[in-house]
This record gives sequence, structure tokens and C-alpha cells, in this order.
Amino acid sequence: MTLPADAAQTAADAIRQRCDLAPEWAIVLGSGLGPLADEVKVRAEFAYEELPHFPRSTAVGHAGRLLLGELQGRRVAVMQGRFHLYEGWSPQQTALPIRVMHALGARSLAVTNAAGGLHPLMRVGDPMVIEDQINLMFRNPLVGPNDDTLGPRFPDMSRPFDPHYGETALEAARLGNFACHVGVYAGMLGPTYETRAEYRMLRGLGASAAGMSTVPEVIAARHLGMRVLGISTITNVCSPDALGETSGQEVVDAANSASGKLLAMVTAVIRSAG
Repeated sequence: MTLPADAAQTAADAIRQRCDLAPEWAIVLGSGLGPLADEVKVRAEFAYEELPHFPRSTAVGHAGRLLLGELQGRRVAVMQGRFHLYEGWSPQQTALPIRVMHALGARSLAVTNAAGGLHPLMRVGDPMVIEDQINLMFRNPLVGPNDDTLGPRFPDMSRPFDPHYGETALEAARLGNFACHVGVYAGMLGPTYETRAEYRMLRGLGASAAGMSTVPEVIAARHLGMRVLGISTITNVCSPDALGETSGQEVVDAANSASGKLLAMVTAVIRSAG
């Protein structure tokens, strides 16, 4: 679906009519990580279907709400659930909320997701700070005419995730005395989980974890010049030689059990950010 050029601004204007809070941070909560929103002092809440041009979230574990409020004394816009290419949405639609939250004022983005761990030392429930990404969705939200007022035609992606934010998140894990990895996130189209051969391929490409989201959002954010923190929760361990079956509900349950770790890391970064 092709969105109008002013889609993000139209949605932002509709939000401002009900709430004048200008967020400093945009936060995207992935599968099973919605409970983090319970920590937000909510000023306004919007169901996605209330907002112009927003798709509907149909994925398991995604509430489908945008919250405006405060977290750790910072003004935030929180997506409680996101949009995926496998749901049938276009890359531009999956990236729309990032542009809306930027239009509202956010200049930093925290993206979280549930992912399959590819490293043998990973365990279910471990967080991973994302230091880089591989776009194996082969879709890009910047395809089409470029709006030069938002960002350059050819944005640099040599450092998509902010190193300072990542180090602050790692320090929070050290202080909390829980394991945390650093690695590369591979974005897959889905909705099928990967085969043994695909897991071997991903390892060979240098991926540390794989999932079905995040990549279009990060591309859109960097195009806008936003600083990005990315954290995956390892919800299943993908060993090609001992591969068990995985269900969507198991992923949600595993992410829910690790939400406290994510909260500690995200809030540490939000508190420290200038």
C-alpha cells in the first residue's frame, strides 16, 4: 500500500489534538514485551485503529496501542506492539509509527524484539544488545521518492545503533548481575521460523540472533537522524543440530519472563541520555 506523503504528519496532528506531550524518546515493544508499558505514567492512550493511516497489529503478544506519558522522568511515546511485513503491511507502513513519533518530537528510539539465538552460549531469557543488523527481508521503507526534509536519499548505515546507548545498557546488565550478549540481528521476512539450513546460513553470515521485525524501523529512524538503542530478548535457542519446534505462544511467554531485564536496561539508557 502506498501512503500519502503527509501520512506521518496527519497521524501526528490527530494525536496532538488529544495530547500535547512532546516525547523525547520513542519506544517499540516487541512480542511479549508489552508489560514494560505498565511502568509508564500514561497521559494518553490510542488504539492503532484510531490513528490515521495506521495498520492494525495482528501478531501474537501485541496489544496494538500507542501510549504517551513519562518513564523515569522522560517524556516517551511507547508502541505496545508493532507492524510486521509478514502481516501483509508494506515496509512504509511498518516504518510509519517511527516517523509519527519523530514528528511528535522524539529524537531517540529504543526498539525491542523477541529473537531466536544463534550463539551456542545463549540461553532463553538472555537479552542481547544489538550492535548491527542484516536486512534479509530484502525490503526497505525508503524505496520510492525521498522526502529531503526528513533525511538524505542515501542514508549512511555504517553505525545504525548508538554505541553509547549500547554500553549503558550493558552496564545495567552488569549491575543487575544477569547475562547479556552483544551481537548482530538478522531481520527475516517470516512468518515461518527458519530451517536448519537457514540457521547455518545465518551463522555463516555473522548473525547472532534472528527475528521478523526491527530492521525497517531502524532504517527509518536512521534516515531521520535518530539515535537508536536495540535490544533482543532470546526466546528460543536455534541449534541447527538439535532443533526443536517453536510456537508463537512459547516466544511470548519467554519474552514475558525476561521483561524485568529489558526494563532495567531500557530505563538505564533513558535516565542517562542527554
